[in-house]
Order: sequence, then C-alpha cells, then structure tokens
Amino acid sequence: MEISRHIYQILRAVTLMLCMLVASPLHAQPTAKKYVISKGGMQIVLGKKLPEASLQEFIDQYDLAELALPRLLRENFKDSIIKHGWRIDSSNHETVILSKPFGAAENVGDPAELIRIAGLGVYFNPTATPVLMGDKIGINSFRNDLPFTIKDSIATFMLRRSPQAGKVRLAGSFTNWETGALPMEKTDSGWSLQVKLSPGKYLYKFIVDGNWITDPDNATTENDGEGNTNSVWYFTNTLFKLDGYTTSKKVFVAGSFSNWKSDRLRMTKTATGWELPVFLDTGTYTYRFMINNKWIVDPVNPKRFPNEFGEFNSVISIGRPIIFQINGLPDAKKVFLAGSFNDFRSFELEMTKTPTGWQIPYVLGAGNYEYKFIVDGTWIDSKGNELSGNDPGDIFVLDPNYTFRLKNHGNAKTVFVSGDFNSWSPNAYKLTKDGDDWVLKLHLSKGKHLYKYIIDGNWVIDPGNEFWEQNEFNTGNSILWVE
Repeated sequence: MEISRHIYQILRAVTLMLCMLVASPLHAQPTAKKYVISKGGMQIVLGKKLPEASLQEFIDQYDLAELALPRLLRENFKDSIIKHGWRIDSSNHETVILSKPFGAAENVGDPAELIRIAGLGVYFNPTATPVLMGDKIGINSFRNDLPFTIKDSIATFMLRRSPQAGKVRLAGSFTNWETGALPMEKTDSGWSLQVKLSPGKYLYKFIVDGNWITDPDNATTENDGEGNTNSVWYFTNTLFKLDGYTTSKKVFVAGSFSNWKSDRLRMTKTATGWELPVFLDTGTYTYRFMINNKWIVDPVNPKRFPNEFGEFNSVISIGRPIIFQINGLPDAKKVFLAGSFNDFRSFELEMTKTPTGWQIPYVLGAGNYEYKFIVDGTWIDSKGNELSGNDPGDIFVLDPNYTFRLKNHGNAKTVFVSGDFNSWSPNAYKLTKDGDDWVLKLHLSKGKHLYKYIIDGNWVIDPGNEFWEQNEFNTGNSILWVE
C-alpha cells in the first residue's frame, strides 16, 4: 500500500498541470481536450469535432503521434491505441475517452521517472524550472528581455512587439481575470501598464484584440487545472547576493527551498559579484552558495543553523515567527525542537531556557506540522511523554482551511485520518469526538487529495463522501478537491 500511496502523493503535485488551453472569446477558455490523471492511470478526453489544427497542437504538446488520434476520430482506427497499451473507455457522437494504467510500481520510484512514463515531459522541464518544490520559491525567467520592473510596489507589465494590435488588455489573478481586465497603453516598444501589487505569485494573460495569449517573452507558464495555460510572474521579496568571486564562471544558491539541488538556481553576474532575486513563501529556509563545486555560507548573514556535516547553513525567514515552548524541565541541559518542518533534525533548533521552561521562535507558512522535543537526547512530546521513533508526537495546524468530519460514529474509540497530505501515516492525525461525530481541522493544498479514515484500527473510505476511486487493493480511496 505504501508504494501506491507514494505514487498518489507524486501525482497530486502534477495533476493540476495537465489540462490544455483551448482558445475562446474573452471569457474563460473552456476545455475541449485534456490529458489528466484518473483512477491510477492516464486519461485522454477528446472532442470528436475538434478542428484539425487544434487536435494537432494537442498531439504535439503531449507527444502522442504514435497513437494516430486523427485516424481514430476520423476512421475509428484502433490498432495504434491498442498497440501502445491504451483502451477506449467511452465513445459517443461528441467525445472519446481513452485510458492507460501506469506501469509496475517498481519502475516509477522517483518522481521524474513517473513523469516521463506518464508522457508529461512537456510540463516538466528540468532546464527551466522557475517554480520549485511546491511554490516555496519562485524565479522569473524571460526569454529575450528583462523581467518586469518593480518600483515602490508598482510592477510594470509589458507586452513587447505587438505594433499591429488595436486594443490590448491585461487580465490575471489580480484582476479577477476578464471581469477586471485592465486596458494597456501603447508605447514605442509595445504595450505597457503599471499595477500596484504586493510580493507574491501572479498568473496573467494578455487579451489582444479579443484573443487570449500568454506572454511570448515569459518562459514560465502554469496550467490552472481548468484547461487554461497562463503566464506566471513573481513579485520578488528576497535578493540573494554574494559580493566578489567575479572570476568565477558560475555561482548557484541552493537550500531547503530547492531540496538542496546545487545546479537549479543560477545567480546573475553583476559589477560587484552575483545576485538572484526570488520570491520566497512564508517560512524558514536554510541555504548556501555553490562556487566552483565548493559550498560556502552567506558571509554577510549572521543567522546560521548547524548541519549534519559539523558545519553551518545560512538561514533566512519570511514572515512572523511562532513561539514553540515546553514548560518545566528545569534540570535539562539542552533541549531541541524537531519537526516535519526541518526533517526532524535533532541538532538544528536549540531552544532557550526561560524562567518557566524552554522556547524558540520559528517562522512557518500555512500547513500541518508534526513536532517533538529532544531533552538531553530523549524524545518527548509537549506533555513530557517519552516517545519512540515511530510515535508522531504533537500536531500543529497553521491556517486550517478544511474540516474532516466523520458522522454517526459515536461508539468508535479512536478515529484517525490518513492521506496523501500526511504520507498516509496511520496514527499522526487524530480526530476529536464531537457528540456522535469526529472532527479535525487541517490545512490542505489546492487540488485533489486522497484519504481514508482509520476507525478503531480499520481503514475505511469516507461513508459521507460519494466521491472515491479504486486502488490496486480494490479497497478504494475517498477523493476531495480543495479550490
């Protein structure tokens, strides 16, 4: 079951990027063709009246030439479909639905391999990944021109080289899309508009004489899960800067925000050294610079945490800190905090002794966190109970946005919820009894989630949720979507 659940975790992260854009007048672009993850496999949905050019664009986008889809729609030719392991789930006068299960679990152990098997390489380009690790960090990547300028909270959006356009509007997540689309001004170099924004991630498009287009200069796009591909721009809030080293050919910054990939975030050379503007989401991050295959800490940042190599990592925090504390323990010599937010590193977060106990400030973004304390080498929870290695410890939920409620189970003794949001842990997220119901508030990321309840040790799908999908054990998983 663990393999299947691991796959589901990976799929959740890519599911929202798999729909294709279909142009339509001004309003949101409706989906007429799509390639999605469904029921543990791949699924293609095609309208039988698709224009030839639109169908060919879809085939090119997903590298599906081998399936002979034009012949399937035109002549009901199925040989290529069957040959490559696909089947026809449904076919009527309007649409045809094809599906293909994933290969053996042992062949899809790492996320990159899974994406290649799923045929989704178009959306996973390791040479240009401006969105990393669940949007903890974002960088702008423009093909031919400089990114939009920012001055005094004013961002200048530019659509360059469109001299023949008669009317251009800017629409995006900050305008409620077409509802508040903003007219742009024609300039010598294209079309321009200044917008007051705060640091963050923004999706946008240009509406050129009624036609929706992505920014041709912006290499960063993202699918919104509803069939629309949009340009992505980050109003940056952090500048990584390293003075000196001007004779080096390449300098990178890497950290917990990028899973310590040493070649993902390349810095730009300046007159005095190197820099990289980025957007960092709320949280605490450790980082280092990589110069000529040598790691160094940030020489101008005094905040550092010890690492597993007996050295230090530089630390940066975005947002307001939360105070973790534990009362008592007057005779303890050293107390550390460890949790899912720092991979349970037992040596990293040393707490400070106070008159009533021990505490440490730490910045976290919205989410669900497990944490424990280490007192002179012994792991305990916030109540002082000694923990074994498998015990989950305490749960801290910041900004909950979803309530799990299991109804009419007043006779149950214990109820847990387990899903792709907690690595399918069977005993980490315990519900609280509320009359005949059991409830738990959590923070869930946007998109699809799979889950089950564990009632007195028995795994069951949610009896109050009609949406579920089958798994390889034929026991099913409940489905929920967070908008």
